[in-house]
Amino acid sequence: MPASRTATRIDSRTLSLSNLDKVLWPSDGYTKGDLIEYYRSVAAYALPHLRGRPLTLQRFPDGIEGPTFFEKRLPRGIPDWIERVTVPTPSGSQRETTFVVCNDEPTLVYCANLASVVLHIWTSRLPALEEPDFVIFDLDPGERCSLRTLATVTLALRELLADVGLSCLVKTTGGFGLHLVLPLHAGYSYDTAKIFAEIVARQGAARLGADVTLERTLAKRPQNAVYLDYVQVGLGKTIVTPYSVRARDRAPVSTPLHWSEVQALARRRGRVRPADEFAKHTIRTMPKRLQREGDLWGGRAWKKQRLEAAIAKAQRLWS
Repeated sequence: MPASRTATRIDSRTLSLSNLDKVLWPSDGYTKGDLIEYYRSVAAYALPHLRGRPLTLQRFPDGIEGPTFFEKRLPRGIPDWIERVTVPTPSGSQRETTFVVCNDEPTLVYCANLASVVLHIWTSRLPALEEPDFVIFDLDPGERCSLRTLATVTLALRELLADVGLSCLVKTTGGFGLHLVLPLHAGYSYDTAKIFAEIVARQGAARLGADVTLERTLAKRPQNAVYLDYVQVGLGKTIVTPYSVRARDRAPVSTPLHWSEVQALARRRGRVRPADEFAKHTIRTMPKRLQREGDLWGGRAWKKQRLEAAIAKAQRLWS
C-alpha cells in the first residue's frame, strides 16, 4: 500500500511528508506527525546548536521498539538544497563521509520525516571542524546511583572548574545522565581539549572518591557511582544535541537546566532514579518550558573561554 503523503511549505521549500499518523512511541501513542510538530515548535531554539555541525541521524522507521540505525552518510534521495559537508573518516583512511548539516527549519523537518528521533552533533563547526568549540563531560549514573549523588557530583565538577576560572553549562541527556559543557574560544585542537578534560576528570575522581568512577568497562563499574566520561572529546565524536528527543517512553528531551535546578536535585531525599526525574521534560512539556525560560544555552550564557590560564592555575592547585 503506498505511503500517504502531505505537501508542506516551510520558508521557500516544499516538503513531502509521509505517514504522519505512524505511531513511533507505542506506549504513549505519539506519531511521526507529533515528532515533526515538536521539532518545528522548538526549531528557533534547536537550530543555533545544530548549525554548521555534521549531523548523525538515529532513525526509528518502525518506532522506538523496532530496529534502529545510525545514519552518518547522506540519506538517499535527499534534496539538493540541504547543506552537507564531506570529510575524511575519523579512522584517517582516504575514504570520505558526507554528512547532513542542519542549518534551517526545512532541513530539520526533512530529517524528522525520516523518523530521525535522535540528533547527534559533532563538537566542532564549519569551517573549523578540527577545532572543538566546547569540551563535554558525560556523567552517566550506574543502575543503583541516586539522583542526589548524580547532582552532587555534577555540582562538584562545576566547582572544580570554577576553581581554575572556568564556567560551564549543564543539560540532561534525555536518558539517565547529565552533560556538562565548557564552551571554548576558537583555536584549540581536539588533543588539547581532550588532555584538559582528562586532567579535570582525574582531579574530580580524586576529590569525590567512591561517588565517581573512570572505569570504561561497564561490567567493572560500581553501580552506585557516576561514570565520568571525558573520552567523548575527539574529532568525529558526537553528543545528543540540546532539545533532541530520545527513543524512550514518554518521549523525553535533552534539556538545558538552570544550575538552581541541579542544586535542588542535590537536596532530594529517597531513591529517585535520574531517568524518572528527567523524563518530565518531554515533547509535550518542552515547548512551554522554552516559552517560559528561553534557551538556557543561548546568547550570553554560551560564554567562550580560553584554557591557558586555567591550565596554569590547575598545575599550581592540583599538582
